[in-house]
Amino acid sequence: MIVPGHREIACAVLLDPHGRFLLQRRDNVPNILYPGRIGLFGGHREGEETFLECVVREVSEETGYLALPERFEHLGSYIGPDLEVPNATVAGLYYVLRGVLAESLTVTEGSLLVLQEEELPSLAQEFAPSVTVALRMLMDKQHGV
Repeated sequence: MIVPGHREIACAVLLDPHGRFLLQRRDNVPNILYPGRIGLFGGHREGEETFLECVVREVSEETGYLALPERFEHLGSYIGPDLEVPNATVAGLYYVLRGVLAESLTVTEGSLLVLQEEELPSLAQEFAPSVTVALRMLMDKQHGV
């Protein structure tokens, strides 16, 4: 169901077998959210699909990588004011997909960034808000918070 001023999204942090982060440098074009910034693979829910179906579809569309739904580990959810669209709300579900080989990806939107965990803080100012939210969830989960 589409509600004006409300978005529903599902995104994933992709990790390779060595624990490197596979993120997206967004295209630097007008009319997209956060052009040129660092984002996650994912997007808007369509029709009656579940959030899990959405993230599977979006990751496949944006990377050419088709992973079984059970490989996506739910990190957490955010429901509230939309940090990316003024005067709107958002429901976002965040996932992690582990064991993805960078060389198996064919990125169709933006470009692939392969980053070590220690590189993340120096790039934090370039993150789209969804990256900050998802990485916080992932780090909390890894540290048992």
